[in-house]
Amino acid sequence: MIARLYAIGIAIAVLTAPLAMVWFPLSQIPRQQHSIDDRLDEFGSAARNRLLSHFLRAQVPYPPARIVLVGLKEERRLQIYAPGRDGALRYVMDHRIVAAAGEPGPKLRAGDRQVPEGRYRLRYLNPNSAAYVSLMIGYPNAFDKARAQKDGRTKLGGDIVIHGPTTGTDGCLALDEDAVEEIFTLVADTGVTNTEILIAPHDLRSHKPPRAKDRSEWTRALYARLAHNLAKLPAPES
Repeated sequence: MIARLYAIGIAIAVLTAPLAMVWFPLSQIPRQQHSIDDRLDEFGSAARNRLLSHFLRAQVPYPPARIVLVGLKEERRLQIYAPGRDGALRYVMDHRIVAAAGEPGPKLRAGDRQVPEGRYRLRYLNPNSAAYVSLMIGYPNAFDKARAQKDGRTKLGGDIVIHGPTTGTDGCLALDEDAVEEIFTLVADTGVTNTEILIAPHDLRSHKPPRAKDRSEWTRALYARLAHNLAKLPAPES
């Protein structure tokens, strides 16, 4: 009798074991993995249709030969520039930045919650971001590293991205869903290596540099560089 009960107990344990698997927390369930092509199949056509009207109005071919993105922290705008057939960069459109932590001033270290300021290349596209999809910004750049070494700063941080909507962001730039789909598609079509981003405290074409907490000599040099680069780009017509 005892042996029979033992056998029944083993059978029940085996039969019910698969059911226990459903109780893992959602945070531990692996997200579906997408390729860049999967994402473009998902939303690329709709994103291109939205982009094309802006490119036609700006008289810029699509996809463009290269892209310059401009992130303005105070204005909360991400502007898109691309060359026309004559090679001159033209303003195409912009998107609202829905979330960005920190205040005027460059990113100095991991955990300071600052959005970096400077001129950066994009490193890669992430079709499986925790915040939908994202574009990895190449922070820190050579200038950031050189200044940190001179200052004796270490642990500069990283993983700074342009990403989709989320409840919070830490040193990154968040866009709404349509906007991040458009930026993701545009960069995928143009090429990551043909894309750069300028991030400034505000539009230095029309405003003086801000009174950031850290106004060291190199911060002033950084803002002079950014102002010089922004001056090459036509400001959007008001």
